[in-house]
Order: sequence, then structure tokens, then C-alpha cells
Amino acid sequence: MAATARLSRRLCAAAVAAVSGGAVLLYQPSLSANDLGGGSQLSAIRQRISDLNAAVPSRAVQEAALIGSSLVNPLDVLVIGGGATGSGVALDAVTRGLRVGLVERDDFSSGTSSRSTKLIHGGVRYLEKAVFNLDYGQLKLVFHALEERKQLIENAPHLCHALPCMTPCFDWFEVVYYWMGLKMYDLVAGPRLLHLSRYYSAQESSELFPTLARKGKDRNMKGTVVYYDGQMNDARLNVGLALTAALAGAAVLNHAEVVSFLKDEVGERIIGARIRDNLSGKEFDTYAKVIVNAAGPFCDSVRKMADKDARPMICPSSGVHIVLPDYYSPEGMGLIVPKTKDGRVVFMLPWLGRTVAGTTDSNTTITLLPEPHEDEIQFILDAISDYLNVKVRRTDVLSAWSGIRPLATDPSAKNTESISRDHVVCEDYPGLVTITGGKWTTYRSMAEDAVNAAIKSGKLSPTNNSLTHNLRLIGGDGWDPASFTVLAQQYVRMKKTQGGKVVPGVMDTAAAKHLSHAYGTLAERVAAIAQNENLGKRLAHGYPFLEAEVAYCARHEYCESAVDFIARRSRLAFLDTDAAGRALPRIIEILATEHKWDRSRKKQEFQKATEFLETFKSSKNAHFHDGKHT
Repeated sequence: MAATARLSRRLCAAAVAAVSGGAVLLYQPSLSANDLGGGSQLSAIRQRISDLNAAVPSRAVQEAALIGSSLVNPLDVLVIGGGATGSGVALDAVTRGLRVGLVERDDFSSGTSSRSTKLIHGGVRYLEKAVFNLDYGQLKLVFHALEERKQLIENAPHLCHALPCMTPCFDWFEVVYYWMGLKMYDLVAGPRLLHLSRYYSAQESSELFPTLARKGKDRNMKGTVVYYDGQMNDARLNVGLALTAALAGAAVLNHAEVVSFLKDEVGERIIGARIRDNLSGKEFDTYAKVIVNAAGPFCDSVRKMADKDARPMICPSSGVHIVLPDYYSPEGMGLIVPKTKDGRVVFMLPWLGRTVAGTTDSNTTITLLPEPHEDEIQFILDAISDYLNVKVRRTDVLSAWSGIRPLATDPSAKNTESISRDHVVCEDYPGLVTITGGKWTTYRSMAEDAVNAAIKSGKLSPTNNSLTHNLRLIGGDGWDPASFTVLAQQYVRMKKTQGGKVVPGVMDTAAAKHLSHAYGTLAERVAAIAQNENLGKRLAHGYPFLEAEVAYCARHEYCESAVDFIARRSRLAFLDTDAAGRALPRIIEILATEHKWDRSRKKQEFQKATEFLETFKSSKNAHFHDGKHT
């Protein structure tokens, strides 16, 4: 281990020396708090999380825990926001032995965290900036992201994997430029390397990526350079974080909104929050020594609740993505074009049996349900059509969505013009720590920094340092890529026909693999419901999602609405908007049975879910056709 650490430092030093023209600026990878104690605590937490018979507390129990706090017996930390960062903060804090609560206005991962590029990237573009601008700050971002990338894949192996990404080159300068740049990326990664990058000839590239065009307008492809980054199922990873925190002892509550803050008698410090349960309408007070604001794009509105004159720190940017059929890209290879004709990045990646394509971010306004503009969808279609030998059609767009990324400025910084690509932690009102900015890849270290700030603010007494560096999430401990074979061999899908007759169906490879990757070691619990409760039918033709998942998620994953299921527990809304719409009646029927909904609630759920799906601009929801990609 010591030798590996030394090698890592030497590789880092070599890379920095190359960047800084020989001036040695040594970056030391951060020491895991694991190395500073907490071994027995970590073992106990791991055992609790990996127990296949463990169940998260019910939503009613979690709400009672929040109500049970008082002025004399407050929580240590109350987190606002159930995205990747907020859920990460709850997990980090509770595994340090702190009393933790978390509230989320909508659902876990309902905002930015479910609308990402699905990439766990080390920041290859930041490396380019570091080299050309001699910017050590950018280089530190790369080192840090590479370290977190490998750890995230290891902590949730069922939801994350390495993905090769191909960059086409149309002259020999591009071949040399990208090859050298990506070799430097390999070097900087050191022991955190996923796989080595390499060059492929034009012929080899066509075999690996059959839909990639070898000839374009006045240009011929000379070859491609392939490098590796990570890919994830972002919303399920986020839900997994919240569930892991709940198993570790945190009181997490979705569909619960902070409506105001409670302050001490002199009004100088926040000591709690007034919370409204958005499902029941009930309001209650929760007291905490420190509140962590992890509301993503909405963190300024939370800050203004504490201080109406708070200076804004969010510069929102929008990233639009579209989903296309699987034949646009091969199953195990992505395509990334670092610079299109207008200077933007475009990518096309295989994801959950379909192809996701997207661009870099552009300025936007903050809204609860952002929608992609038709010209942005057309831009993506235009951009990828330049590199494909397949006819690119607007009618092929199965789903399109927009996500708001909260780029942050530090309110305490003198220069307010500088927007950070890194995260910002600040306490500009006593008792309220805000964490924002950053990216999915570094959520864990962002959470660690936020908890460190909360401990300092509230003079808290954790039992140990952060343990999340080597902590597998729920379903990850003991999972193996071949785990799906157990499901395929030992379970059947019992399906109820329209006439009420029950017929057995095979647990085919597609369904078994899907359950294994979505639920990890807990997949057998879902398969058992499919077999024993006659819920083995597929929810949508051509997709592996089963009726049993709706029941399982309602019982064990705080799935409280139809939108919770189609968008976050399964990813059907993101993969195929129309298929999600067709599956809605059956999903609502199963949820109604689980949650004892009446006819009025079922009608309300259908209306809300339909309105939600209308914000996903599939070909059916297109604003117009200009004839170019019809």
C-alpha cells in the first residue's frame, strides 16, 4: 500500500511538472479519514447496510423522528435537499455518529441529480485547460475527480461501470494531440486509472462503432482515440445514498418542505426549521444544532429564508439531453466530440439499452421542471449527424430533458465574477451551512467538506472521522457482475393475464440483468415478489421493468408517487416518455394497492404524472418539425 501511495505521488508530481514547465507543484492526494480511526464503527455500519434482511424505517417512523427533536434534545444536523450532495451529507454525518435528519421538498434526486450526463468523469477538459493556461487550480480538480471517480465505482459497483469513449480524429494533428492529451490523463490518474487509452485506425474504429461515419464533408477520418470514464444510473445511485443513510440511522423524509427557519431568542442563530409534509399537509418543527443547505439550484431561496438580503451565489446553467434508439451507438462504446463547429462538446453514449446524447451547458433561469427548447434538441441532432452514417431523425427522439446545474460563486469572495467549477462551502448566517457547486463525481468529498463545516459551526462531537471513502452503498456489498444468473436460474415471473389467469414466464436474461444492476444484492427480494405475488409482467413493451418493482419500491424505497417511480426508481420517463405514459395506469394501480389510495388520489396521480411527462420533449411532444430531422 505504501509503495502504491508513493507511486501515486510520483505520477502526480510528474504530471504537474510537465504542466508547469518544470516547476514542481506537488499535489498530495487527500488522506482518507478512514486512515485516522473508526475501524470498528465502519465494520458495524457495513454489517447493518449489507444485511439482506434489513429494512429501512417506514416514512411515518422517519417523520416521527424529526418531530421528536426538541429545543433541549435537537438533532445534530438537519439537511435540506435530497439530491446527491444532500443525501451524501446525511450519510457522511450519520456514519460519524451524529444525529441526522434530511428533508426533500419533492423526491430524492428529483432535480439536477437525476438529469446529469450519466458520466462519472475525471475532468479531461479541465486537464486541457490546466495545460494551456498553466492553471494549477484546474489540475487539482482533475486529481481530485479521478480519485473520487474510482472510489464511486467501487462503492456502488452494481450502478456504476467503466465506459470506453471514442473521439474521432480527422487529421493527423488531431490524432497526435488527443493521443498525447489522453496519455497525460492516464498518467495523472495513476493508480486510479480505469483502463489505458489507445489509438484505433479508421478501419478498427468502424468495426467498434459501426454507425460512425468514416467520411464527412470534405474530410476523412484518420482514426480515433479511446479513453475510459465512468458511467452510472444517477437517480438510482442517489436513492441508494438516501436509503443507505436511513439504514445507518438518519431520518430521511422526501416530499417534506422547509417553509421557514426557527431562530434563537435574539435571532442571531438558526436552531431549526418549520417543515410541511407535502403529502399530508401537516406542519411541524424540527430542531437542529446546524442546518446544511444542499438545495442545489434552489440554495439561494433557502438562504434568503434566513436573510432576505443574502447575496446570490448561484449561476444556473442548463444541460439538455436526448435519448435515441439503441442502434445509434454500440452497447459498449461512447462517442465524444470535444469541439463541434460552434465550439461545444457533444457526446453520444449507450445507457440502459438506449443512446443518450447531449451538449455542454448554457445559461438558464431556475425553474422546478426545466424543459428543453426545440432548437437545443435540433442542435444535438445536427451535431451528431455530422459524425454518423445513419439518418438522424427527430421522430427517433424517445425522450428529451433539461437539467439545471448550480455553478457557484463564493459570496465571501471579493471578486464576484469568478464562477467556480469546484464546490463552495460557506456559512453566511450562523447555524446555516451552504454547500453548492461541484459535480456528481465529487459528491462524496463535497459532503465530507460540508459535514466538517457543520461540526465546526455547531461545535458537534462526532465519534469518528468520515467513513464514506470505503463504504459500499446498499446493494453493493457482495455484488458480482454474474449475480444475475442466480435470478435467471432460480426465479420465474408469474404473470396475471387480463382474464385473471396466472401463467409462469421465464426470468429472461434482460430482466435478470436489469434487476441485478438496479437493486444489487437485494434483487432477489424483487424477484421473489414477481414470483410469489404474481407481479412478473413487464410494465412496458421492450423494457425490462417489472410490476414487482413498483410494489418493492413502495414498500422499501420511499416511492410515494407515480412520478417517483417512472422518473427515479425506474428510469422509464428518461428512456422513453411515451412508454412511461402507457405504463402509468398499471403503475398507479399497484401503488394504490400499496398505499391505499382512493379514486380521487389515483386520478390526481395520473394528472400529475402526465403533466410531468409533457416536459420531456419526445417526438410526440415536439414543438415543431423543421423538416431537417423528421
